[in-house]
Amino acid sequence: MQELSDLKKVVGEYEDLKTKQDDLSILLQLTEEAGSPDETQGIIDEIKEGVNKLNDALNRLSMRSKLGGKVDRNGAIVTLHSGAGGTEACDWTEMLLRMYLRWAEKRGYRTTITDVLSGDEAGIKGVTLVISGEYAYGYMKSEAGIHRLVRISPFDANKRRHTSFAACDVIPEVEDIPSIVIEEKDLRIDTYRSSGKGGQHVNKTDSAVRITHLPTKTVVQCQNERSQHKNKEMAMKQLKARLFELQQEKLRSEKEKHYDEKGDIAWGSQIRSYVFCPYTMVKDHRTGAQIGNVEAVMDGDIDRFIEAYLLM
Repeated sequence: MQELSDLKKVVGEYEDLKTKQDDLSILLQLTEEAGSPDETQGIIDEIKEGVNKLNDALNRLSMRSKLGGKVDRNGAIVTLHSGAGGTEACDWTEMLLRMYLRWAEKRGYRTTITDVLSGDEAGIKGVTLVISGEYAYGYMKSEAGIHRLVRISPFDANKRRHTSFAACDVIPEVEDIPSIVIEEKDLRIDTYRSSGKGGQHVNKTDSAVRITHLPTKTVVQCQNERSQHKNKEMAMKQLKARLFELQQEKLRSEKEKHYDEKGDIAWGSQIRSYVFCPYTMVKDHRTGAQIGNVEAVMDGDIDRFIEAYLLM
């Protein structure tokens, strides 16, 4: 039934675009029948606007057609870790988090930060972000890998250029899967006090939860919810997602492993470079796609990189 519903939705979107195309054709005929340019200028402007919107919608539908994987339409669980670069890397990790939050906001996705570890001086060492919405994983899977930053460091009194690295890991949000069986005896559940900014209950009770799956040594944790029960529920959801991803990796053993692909969080393994100095450029080393407007990219304008990856 879900597959039938998805197919009906795609057909409905196509028919809607066809209707809009027919409407634009009628407007075009009106301009040919009109007399003076003054009478047609308003219609021409309307046609131009309509064509631009139609092209955008067609591009989105075309990109979605590339997302045929079993879990591509699911939400995404994104984990960011700082790498080589010290405080600079922690700040860079926080910048990437903001970039993905802005991207998700533009697409109308819901975001939840379930766990965060602050840097010693600034930024964050690690963070887990859940992006909920249709095809969030299908798009975000292209972001998995090492991201490299080159800029004049705001933490360097001598204003020298620094290079920093951060790793992005992406797994799909999954519901109950028959093939994933988690037994209580295989779990170690620890509780601790949240490390957030605090509140009436946060930091005052052991509400944060860390779950270790002993057979696979997989560790997940959640501390953003107010109650231990809700944190455990969210942590279990993440655990199922990670076990599902491990299961899928075994099925794809003939290919290069997802985690091996990322390599060390340092030189030689980056998928994308963000250069602020001596010039401005963001370049994806897998597809060759590049954008000169770094500020736009950091504000969440990463669709060009995602589309290039999906086309590749």
